[in-house]
Amino acid sequence: MIGETFNDRYEIQQQLGKKAGRRTLLARDLVTGELVVVKLLAFSSDFEWDDLKLFEREAETLKSLSHPLIPRYVDYFEVNSPNIKGFALVQSYIPALTLEQYLQSGRTFNETEVKQVAKAVLEILVYLHGLHPSVIHRDIKPSNILLGERSGNSVGQVYLVDFGSVQTVLATEGGTRTVVGTYGYMPPEQFGGRTVTSSDLYSLGATLIYLVTGSHPADLPQKDFRIQFESVADLSPGLTRWLKLMTEPNLERRFSSASVALQALDESQAPTNIISLVTTQPAGSRIQLTKNWETLEILIPPVGFQPSIVFTGLFAIAWNSFILFWTIGALSAPFPINVPFALFSLPFWGAGGFMIYTLLLNLFGNIYLRLDDQQITFSQEILGFKFHRPRPSPRTSISKLVYTKKHWTRDSEGSRTQVPAQLDIWAGVQKYQLGINSTIQSEAELEWLAHEISDWLGIPIQQD
Repeated sequence: MIGETFNDRYEIQQQLGKKAGRRTLLARDLVTGELVVVKLLAFSSDFEWDDLKLFEREAETLKSLSHPLIPRYVDYFEVNSPNIKGFALVQSYIPALTLEQYLQSGRTFNETEVKQVAKAVLEILVYLHGLHPSVIHRDIKPSNILLGERSGNSVGQVYLVDFGSVQTVLATEGGTRTVVGTYGYMPPEQFGGRTVTSSDLYSLGATLIYLVTGSHPADLPQKDFRIQFESVADLSPGLTRWLKLMTEPNLERRFSSASVALQALDESQAPTNIISLVTTQPAGSRIQLTKNWETLEILIPPVGFQPSIVFTGLFAIAWNSFILFWTIGALSAPFPINVPFALFSLPFWGAGGFMIYTLLLNLFGNIYLRLDDQQITFSQEILGFKFHRPRPSPRTSISKLVYTKKHWTRDSEGSRTQVPAQLDIWAGVQKYQLGINSTIQSEAELEWLAHEISDWLGIPIQQD
């Protein structure tokens, strides 16, 4: 076949790849003098009509695309020579090696290079997924990503090739579905024939895991269908968390789009840049929430002076004054009669102390909730004194997030009592509670915090 000319124009130079019924050839265009890639689909004993359908779809897709980092469509024709019969797709030639070839040659990729590759492919996906209808590649893997030579601090130019498995959103919404892809890089939904734009994100994430570990994703351990790569990859917590969200098996928890993943990647590159998320915060709320891919911090400021606090303060003063008077009177009685009377006053002192504590918290206290890769911390700070209630727990011990809506209960006598909404974070036997009080004043604020914490932890909200 070397030296043969197809369609009186494309002179075959060498074979680049071969698999059942298909060949990829390097050829010279005798009209332009340029090198091109000729992909052949041959009629053979194992030929299936689905193969021709995908081949024609690849040709039509390439014809409609216009991107400098995607091969350019050149020609499509039927081959009817003595040696081979079938169809040929001609596309521009990109003189670069695949990521697979680099890995096989022993090249390693550091974190900065991995991020550069990720960003480049995501920008291509933003283009593909932004078309109408969206174009889904469906087979992103190291052998379908080309990488040019290094240039300065750049990892090299990145290209996305081989659209032989391409699908459009309209095509996935009707008709039969063909399961295509490569094991280890396919998300769970693709095994069932369902493909969405974020399916490409999973495949890209698995590809990047191959770059950072040097191991095929299928060879790495899995737990709950999640690729367990953290122990064999020397990565920052921010990029580790980003890759986990890229390869999240649950579609609802995976990044929703390439543009969202790209923005998140930029944020993971600058973990010290705390990003305030106020887009869904209820109007008028004074709660401060900041997070990046390593930490989430919530500051609930004091409510300050309100008319209702006057009544609370006066009641606390009256209560503690009465207990003080009672205690002085009890202690002035003869010993040992005074001892039980004095002890009797202790629970009332506790209640009075709690009133004073609540009053000071409302006027001057800040409540902090902090989550990072190591632990969860909940604290209250009043006039420079900080209290951890409950004590910090390991991040890995967080098991569930429970949100309880405002509801009514009845006591044994049938009286109805309103129970305010609350949010509980369970870490082992410890419970970190946020509830409707004088600082969190609305259920809307609590629901907003519940969703923000759920998104950051990657665990669902359970409703009680």
